[in-house]
Amino acid sequence: MRSYTALLILMAAMAPCVSAQKDSAVKAVMMGGPEVGRRAPDFSLPWANRDGMGPVESPYQLASDRGRTVVVAFYPKDFTKGCTAQMQTFAEQYDSLFGPEVTLVGISADSVTTHSRFAASLRLPFRLLSDPDQRVSKQYASKDAGGYNRRTVYVIGPDGRVKYRNMKFNALDPRAYSELREAVQAVRGS
Repeated sequence: MRSYTALLILMAAMAPCVSAQKDSAVKAVMMGGPEVGRRAPDFSLPWANRDGMGPVESPYQLASDRGRTVVVAFYPKDFTKGCTAQMQTFAEQYDSLFGPEVTLVGISADSVTTHSRFAASLRLPFRLLSDPDQRVSKQYASKDAGGYNRRTVYVIGPDGRVKYRNMKFNALDPRAYSELREAVQAVRGS
């Protein structure tokens, strides 16, 4: 009850600021999504990889990888500088970052057709999932107000629980990949 009251007071205090700037582009990033230790929401999405589009009747289902470590990487858009750098780094460092016992999936609002071309152009050894209405992205607090995903990464353990999350993954910072590698290795070692 105390935190609810504090929230109402904060909202009331901010109301004049928001209404005074209603014409300007005010954006707030809401944190949410599954926290570390919580069960990751299940999802099912169509996919593509470097060999083409996956069968319509066989979408990727997170639940089908229960018992494995899964890395879910939300990203804004295929064929853009930052996303190309991120996916290319994932591909180039695939064995050292993930290894054969880890499933990696990338998720954006792009179509499976676009994903197929993007994955083929980079020879990506993992699936790209299409979430055009951003239903899954919203569940994982990765949906941006502009219709794109924010760059976020989750590591989901074999038990289906979130073991690591980075809500502002920096695709151009080598430290982000080192931190992700450590998180994956910690799950594999536990």
